[in-house]
Amino acid sequence: MDLGLQGRQAIVCASSQGLGYACAQALAAEGCAVVLNGRLEDKLQAAAQALRAAGGARVTAVAADLRTEEGRARLLAACPEPDILVNNNAGPPPGRLADWDHAAWLEALEANFLPAALLIRAVVPGMRRRRFGRIVNVTSAMVKSPHPEMGLSTAARSALTALSKAVSREAVIDNVTLNNLLPERFDTPRQESMAQRLMREQGLTREEARRRIADTLPARRLGRPEEFGATCAFLCSVHAGFITGQNLSLDGGASTGLL
Repeated sequence: MDLGLQGRQAIVCASSQGLGYACAQALAAEGCAVVLNGRLEDKLQAAAQALRAAGGARVTAVAADLRTEEGRARLLAACPEPDILVNNNAGPPPGRLADWDHAAWLEALEANFLPAALLIRAVVPGMRRRRFGRIVNVTSAMVKSPHPEMGLSTAARSALTALSKAVSREAVIDNVTLNNLLPERFDTPRQESMAQRLMREQGLTREEARRRIADTLPARRLGRPEEFGATCAFLCSVHAGFITGQNLSLDGGASTGLL
């Protein structure tokens, strides 16, 4: 299927590894010029080179901290008229209510709500004028199925979910869509860190820890990043203009709700 993305301009946040990189990889394969983003210059440049080597992708690497106004401005300067924005950022570590003081709440919002909200604010008017725009937010399965240890992340990401729904109802008339991808247990550095945590706390081998994580899903396996990237690319395509304000779970069947 031709996704109709040849020549489109895409900003993919936090994309030097993991699910962000998978999204950038899928969009580049469809002919998009991609702005890759990360905070560590060496890691970012290595990711950009890997994308270029895979198929001659047009990649601009922008080292920037999304939590800062300066960082967001650098991204937008590299791509002033994006057709696609993929919002993504690492979430806070697991914890408990007693751990989350005022500073922790502010940090979560600064990482997982405000950067995306302000980038949406910056790009939607231009997308509407050009009558094409696709915004995909990488949030979390915890938005639909909150877990006590992930409450900090869930709250911040749920705020972004609500904002996107509100904006989506107004922007769709100009062929601008906003949707959310809700991942659970993909084989990324995030899951590796969770496996390492299990190894330390329960004395498991790496193989045992990964198996225990995978067995929490009905699919009994971790998701593959390329599966996630392909879904993102479809939501950004010309075929997805009638899909907006939605929350798509990619969770190996983990969600127990009907919706």
